[in-house]
Amino acid sequence: MDKVNIAELTEEQISFQLILHSGSARSKVIQALSEYRNENAEGADELLKQAKQDLRAAHDIHFQMVQKEAGGTQTPFSLLLMHAEDHLMSTATMKDLVQELLELFKSRDL
Repeated sequence: MDKVNIAELTEEQISFQLILHSGSARSKVIQALSEYRNENAEGADELLKQAKQDLRAAHDIHFQMVQKEAGGTQTPFSLLLMHAEDHLMSTATMKDLVQELLELFKSRDL
């Protein structure tokens, strides 16, 4: 996955990149639960691994935004950015919860 350089993007494009990567991660997290339910633990693990990569890309964009603001460039507030931030944080929480649930399920299946 190529690193996104936010210096080359508009504020709207940055928000959409956050939504794209966190949305992709969210879909994979939900798919992982489905795969596990269908007795495909390896497939579930692979999907969680891919979700982590998507979230890493989103967090990298977010970190660039924080660095930019820390450097003195104010980030304009928008409803779109607020939605993107919410999407990112709720997906990260969902990924952590599903990861823990799958570990719990696996330990009970032994």
